Amino acid sequence: GIHLAPKEELNIPVLFMPDAMKMYKAEVVVHVMKENSENWTYDLSAESNRDLNSNVSLADKGGLQGVLWRYPVHGIPEAPQQKLVVIRCPARQRVEQRVEMLLFGVVPDEPAARNSDMANTDDSANIQEVQVTDGFSATAEFLYELQYQSNEIRSQLESLVGMDLVQTEWDTESGIVTLVFKVVFTPNKPVRIKATLVIRWAKGGVWKFPMLFIAMESEVDDVIDIEAVGLNKESIAGFTLTSQTR
Repeated sequence: GIHLAPKEELNIPVLFMPDAMKMYKAEVVVHVMKENSENWTYDLSAESNRDLNSNVSLADKGGLQGVLWRYPVHGIPEAPQQKLVVIRCPARQRVEQRVEMLLFGVVPDEPAARNSDMANTDDSANIQEVQVTDGFSATAEFLYELQYQSNEIRSQLESLVGMDLVQTEWDTESGIVTLVFKVVFTPNKPVRIKATLVIRWAKGGVWKFPMLFIAMESEVDDVIDIEAVGLNKESIAGFTLTSQTR
């Protein structure tokens, strides 16, 4: 019963209050009719008749009683940002660290329903394997990805950081999932770069873990001793530097 003047705008509020970390689907349907309750006339064609019943409401005596617009709504709950994870390593060295990420609010469905839903998702082909790629990596029902603040930072850090999901523990009673990652950091110079580990559940939940990678000054390679041969005379010591690139 909402009356709209020509070119008037209507805001439709949508409230989302999830009770579990999974995707919720709904549809907002806008039904428009003439103010004087008259019907529209129309000519049917083979092309227009295909989706006619879902896009209009037909009058009993012929004609169109109303026109429908359908807006699908996907509600994806996102957990509050988690505690900062810091990975430290001296430059030109390698550190390997196990990091545990706790995911709260994961409520499993019934096994039969879960298998049916997983078969209908676009990511079902990647669910059964674990692989580290430039984008998302998949294992079981979780996807994870390291996101950077810019493409420049990604190009700097992507070749220096490796992440591999090595263990998954799911406590169905508490709804807590523990993901254990093996993080490898091999910096070649002192850096301090932030990144975000984004974990998505195939059912729709999202968790974000801020990470800070710190490469400290490298250790001294060697000590060069130059022994003086006399006052006001030059003493020379030779040493070799090897470049890691061309």
